Amino acid sequence: MTGMSMSRARVARRIAAGAAYGGGGIGLAGAATVGLLLAEARLARRRVGNGASPYVPNADGLYGAAYTVPGVPALRLTMLGDSTAAGQGVHRGGQAPGSLLASGVAAIAERPVGLTTVAVPGARSDDLERQVTRTLADPSRVPDMCVIMIGANDVTHRMPATESVRHLSSAVRRLRTAGAEVVVGTCPDLGTIEPVRQPLRWLARRASRQLAAAQTIGAVEQGGRTVSLGDLLGPEFAANPRELFGPDSYHPSVEGYATAAMAILPTVCAALGLWPAEEERPDAARREGFLPVARAAAEAAAEAGTEVTAAMPSGPRGAWALLKRRRRRRVPVSEPEPSAQPSP
Repeated sequence: MTGMSMSRARVARRIAAGAAYGGGGIGLAGAATVGLLLAEARLARRRVGNGASPYVPNADGLYGAAYTVPGVPALRLTMLGDSTAAGQGVHRGGQAPGSLLASGVAAIAERPVGLTTVAVPGARSDDLERQVTRTLADPSRVPDMCVIMIGANDVTHRMPATESVRHLSSAVRRLRTAGAEVVVGTCPDLGTIEPVRQPLRWLARRASRQLAAAQTIGAVEQGGRTVSLGDLLGPEFAANPRELFGPDSYHPSVEGYATAAMAILPTVCAALGLWPAEEERPDAARREGFLPVARAAAEAAAEAGTEVTAAMPSGPRGAWALLKRRRRRRVPVSEPEPSAQPSP
């Protein structure tokens, strides 16, 4: 492990510990940079959003209806978080990440999947309490799987990282206690947003990765799994920003959401028990293995598409996690059944 990775792991652990024990905010950038950040952010905001649409497509409904078997209920999938979970930036429900994941799970499980979206554009982690309450409003309809995508607005609005992680950890704990599996897509790399200039780009990348690593620790310690979104799951976001960002140069495009869904789908399927047992063993050829959770979190934050899940509650250096670099899976694109009623 490099010195930089060790430093990232220590920062992530410190933020997560502050969240768990009610510590104060740990700044993601020094106070001396705040004035610069605000000035650059104002410039970026003027340049981001030209041609943007506030429209969020309705993706809720039933996917894989052809797999319906009498007496076998559909799986339930709920999307929580911000605009990236809701699918802002695309024009059809079938292009939203929830739709892509529901279609993929239905095809792999050969079972229909009912999708409900409670994610809200602009949401920060402190909105997760309301979203979880809505998700668990009917105890007889607890989702089988919840996917949370959150964190970008926490960074841009300078929410203390400890507060952000505290809200996320609480949300994962409530959902897991209710019986739902949880996969968290951690904070994306805001340093890839095209109109953002240096040095804000570097600071945004640093803050994003710090939060993503701390989110990983908080979510995994509450029984969830995480997938690092990083530069929206691969070097293609930095290399092809005009292809993978939508018209506003901020939200992902159709191709960007598909790339994200391809990375998240294997982890969702693993959590639902849809993968064969041999797929769950660490593959040394892909540099997978068991690591202290803080180290796994730091490595995942530095490499998009990396999964972290709890492995052992204690070890020589505290809790351990399994780090996996799963192969991405193509996801089918389909629209929800028009006659289907979304879950409340």
